Amino acid sequence: MDFTPEDGTITMFSTTWCGYCNRLKKQLDGQGIGYTEINIEEVAGTAELVEQLNGGNQTVPTVLFPDGTAATNPSLAEVKSRLGALATL
Repeated sequence: MDFTPEDGTITMFSTTWCGYCNRLKKQLDGQGIGYTEINIEEVAGTAELVEQLNGGNQTVPTVLFPDGTAATNPSLAEVKSRLGALATL
């Protein structure tokens, strides 16, 4: 499956119990930044994808950007910056 998000949005790999994931979702909602949330405990193959992106670790939140790059536990400022940088390309 291709989890690459549409321009201006992100894909966030998470779990229901992850406090960092919940914080980032709340911040994204507050800023009106669109995202698709994928629970790695419920969607087959996504835990392995997250491991590949994180050097063998199932670290969440892992965020995928429209250009195909990823960030592990990014701040809201990093997400906004990277989405803004993509918009200017």
